Amino acid sequence: MSERGSRRGSSGAGGRGHTRSRTARAELLFSVSEVEHSLREGHYAQRLSPSAPVYLAAVIEYLTAYVLELAGKEAHNNGERTITPRLLDMAVHNNALLSTLFDTTTISQVVPGQD
Repeated sequence: MSERGSRRGSSGAGGRGHTRSRTARAELLFSVSEVEHSLREGHYAQRLSPSAPVYLAAVIEYLTAYVLELAGKEAHNNGERTITPRLLDMAVHNNALLSTLFDTTTISQVVPGQD
């Protein structure tokens, strides 16, 4: 194995040894560190696997992208250019799986900053 490939902790960025965040290594947008902090703060378990916050951040990112995609389609179908809370609610309730997942969730219709 070459010297570059055998280094531990190297990001492969020219062998300069720059460390990359877990979020960057997993190629996610949602912060793995913040998810881990929330998991630890919530005391959901006595011990936490190192991969648990990475997996949970990926799941949350996927669900968010999916809901926003459906809401964007709802906006397009209604001739609107902006995703509103009403369109998010419609997108969730028109999808059978998301409707059961978010069954007890209330999506606020109040827009912050507008009285």
